[in-house]
Amino acid sequence: MVELLPSILSADFAHLAEEVFAAERGGGTVIHVDVMDGHFVPNITLGPPVVKCLRKATKLPLDCHLMIEEPDEYIAAFADAGADWVSVHYEACRHLHRSLALIGEHGMKPGVVINPATRVNLLKEILPMVHHVLVMSVNPGFGGQSFIEFSLDKIKQLVELRRELGLAFRIEVDGGVAHETVKRIVQAGAELLVAGNAVFGGGRPEEDARALLAAARQAAGEPPVKY
Repeated sequence: MVELLPSILSADFAHLAEEVFAAERGGGTVIHVDVMDGHFVPNITLGPPVVKCLRKATKLPLDCHLMIEEPDEYIAAFADAGADWVSVHYEACRHLHRSLALIGEHGMKPGVVINPATRVNLLKEILPMVHHVLVMSVNPGFGGQSFIEFSLDKIKQLVELRRELGLAFRIEVDGGVAHETVKRIVQAGAELLVAGNAVFGGGRPEEDARALLAAARQAAGEPPVKY
């Protein structure tokens, strides 16, 4: 089943709870939280205190994407703040197996993220450990970027690897997910669609989330969401 994960990176932080409520009414089922440290990526966003506040504002799962150096040092803090899913970058982890195990030990669902230039086959050995694989379809750091087309091939490769290995991890995509790209993304095999600007950028998160999810479900041949 295709799901929409509204990314609060593009939300109005002065009205964050209201924005999240609106995206949920529009069909969002998981809230995506981009955590950036200004070192691993060229931007600074938010951390566990904001996640803790979000936890009070929504019952939806919180998907925390750690675009940070030394992620192991912060996993416990995100667990304490109420994160449900935590994903770490292949490129940021010296000991990826240890990092993923640590996420699981703290009761959260582990995910691994790959940047556009990272090959899918580098993940093969750790795929049995993960709940989801997040394919970055833009270079991480900023919202509103254009979709990188070769990301579609990486999604297809993950679908094939999942079949080959008999696994059940989910495939998540972040970056440039919008009306003009969502059909191709879904048909390539993505199931978890992270969308920031396409949901929050126009100032109508409920309506825009609903329209984007409807387009994704149609592309997947799935029944529309009943509101």
